[in-house]
Amino acid sequence: MKIGVVGTRGGWSSELLADTVAARTGYRLLVDMEQVCLDLDAGSARFQGVDLAGLDGLIVKKIGARYSPDLLDRLELLRFLAERGLPIFSAPLSIMRVLDRLSCTVTLRLGGIPMPPTTITESVDEALAAVGRYGEAVFKPLFTSKARGMTVIAEGPAAREAVEAFHAENPIMYLQQKIELPGQDLGIVFLGGNYMTTYARCGTGAWNTTTESGGRYASAVPSPEALAVAQKAQALFDLDFTCVDVVETAAGPVVFEVSAFGGFRGIQEACGLDAAAMYTDYVMEKIRGS
Repeated sequence: MKIGVVGTRGGWSSELLADTVAARTGYRLLVDMEQVCLDLDAGSARFQGVDLAGLDGLIVKKIGARYSPDLLDRLELLRFLAERGLPIFSAPLSIMRVLDRLSCTVTLRLGGIPMPPTTITESVDEALAAVGRYGEAVFKPLFTSKARGMTVIAEGPAAREAVEAFHAENPIMYLQQKIELPGQDLGIVFLGGNYMTTYARCGTGAWNTTTESGGRYASAVPSPEALAVAQKAQALFDLDFTCVDVVETAAGPVVFEVSAFGGFRGIQEACGLDAAAMYTDYVMEKIRGS
């Protein structure tokens, strides 16, 4: 069985998944989308001499090293292959719906998922008004991960200058009321729509709990309410492997986002589970049954 992994060369999770697939199948191919050439007339997508259309399947672990709108175009190349019959995990259209933070949020809110109070605007004045309502807001780029590019802006005399600086880099501003975290937030993981495990990201004093800001992983057990909300949230997107970011507040669980790819490292370090092996076995079973 020939299964390729779309990922980033040298990336820990991408290399791990490619190695795991190779151990299971005897075939290793880590696909860098920068090097893929799609020939629409021939119906082929070539990567280093390999026609991806001739594989038994593809697993998308990372579509690029950094989140950006360009990644949506890379997914279009994969969508062509998927709609021509190549099994791809997760489906490119499903990934597209969560990769863009605004698209993900609109789907979650239409699905009745509790989230922090959120405002989206291109107007600096409207953004300032929202900061006034919230007291303190987290401004988030539409394409990002691990809190990169996010900034906290509080109500006060310096707010306008801070909003204008963010707006210069992000014409469409996405901001949420800053939620006080109870020392941690949860990554609730699903494989094939079924609950797999939960890990916590524990903060060290920063406003967010990401490992980029010094956070650490720990095992965790979600409340029944948090698990139910996460289950409902991930079901809106039909992803094969995903992690729902949830914080348990005094008023109940609140969802930050649904991840396009899920985090292997948190699962391994906090829960002792080999997510790469579990995902690979799931994909192989799906391909055999198709």
